Amino acid sequence: HVDPLGVVLLRRLAGAVRRRMLRAGAAELGYGDPRGGEALRRQVAAHLAASRGLRCEPGQVVIVGGTQHGLRLCAEALLAPGDAVWFEDPGYPTARRTLEAAGLRPVPVPVDGEGLDVAAGRRGAPARAAYVTPSNQFPTGATMSMARRLALLDWARAAGAWVLEDDYDNEFRYDGPPLTALAGLDGGDRVIYLGTFSKTLFPGLRLAYLVLPPAAVGPVLAVRATHDRFPPGLTDAAVADLMADGTLAAHTRRMRRRYRAARDRLAAALDTAAGGRLRLVVPPQGLHLLAYLPEDAQAGAAAAIRARAGIEARLVSEMRIVPGGPDGFVLGFAGYAPAELEAAAAALGRAVRGVA
Repeated sequence: HVDPLGVVLLRRLAGAVRRRMLRAGAAELGYGDPRGGEALRRQVAAHLAASRGLRCEPGQVVIVGGTQHGLRLCAEALLAPGDAVWFEDPGYPTARRTLEAAGLRPVPVPVDGEGLDVAAGRRGAPARAAYVTPSNQFPTGATMSMARRLALLDWARAAGAWVLEDDYDNEFRYDGPPLTALAGLDGGDRVIYLGTFSKTLFPGLRLAYLVLPPAAVGPVLAVRATHDRFPPGLTDAAVADLMADGTLAAHTRRMRRRYRAARDRLAAALDTAAGGRLRLVVPPQGLHLLAYLPEDAQAGAAAAIRARAGIEARLVSEMRIVPGGPDGFVLGFAGYAPAELEAAAAALGRAVRGVA
């Protein structure tokens, strides 16, 4: 279902699309710029400069049909089949499958409280790229430290490698200021930045964007010519209008307040329901939290608890390449009513007390 705030935004978007359709010209209805409409690219560039410390030209922004589409374009344009890619472990399974589908070899690199362990990556196999979620590591929620960020950029520069920075959920930070995006730091000319409108708007729009170093723009657009050629002009023009008039920013602020309250409600309900049997990790950003079982929990306990609770939750173990380490639940809290969150916490608590 779409909540009331989402309904308001949907109506605003529908109005923007209708207005664009009524005055549409060749730019919206003809063969468009393979980078996407200039209006949206300008808005994205301005937004990133203000919110992520990332300064780029609109010509470096490429509108794509979702983050995975952008990742696949970069994989085909900038890498070759068989190339190794450092990949966070645990990490985002869909991104790993996308890289594998392009013929690349994800190499697991461990993650700790400071994010990707760059030193461990250096000790492992050489790689031509690294896929990272530095501002909200998925699934652990760790924020990559500035020392690690600089070390990763140093490695990329020395190795002639690309860093694929997936900055998902960056709009939803609740506690403290965010660190500058990797692509905004000195040395960021080896960074491909991936952002999306799926969480601030709707995933069904299939609207995301890349920010490319100038040297990467041509190769990526050449590959795009063999895919979808260019994005839908009406959609990106309408979204540009919502950004320009402040509608999207205002909606994001409202949702940030709502999601923070949902995060805190779920954490409190879990703490009460599980009676201390779960170790909660409540990240300062994002749309999920983690609930870990005790380290001495039996193998398969998390899956058994999930089945008993009857909840939809992914397990940390399902996102590991190398087995081992503590297991637990990745629990999203966006899009649920307070009563639904409390009911899910109660069900999980009962199941944990019965198994753990």
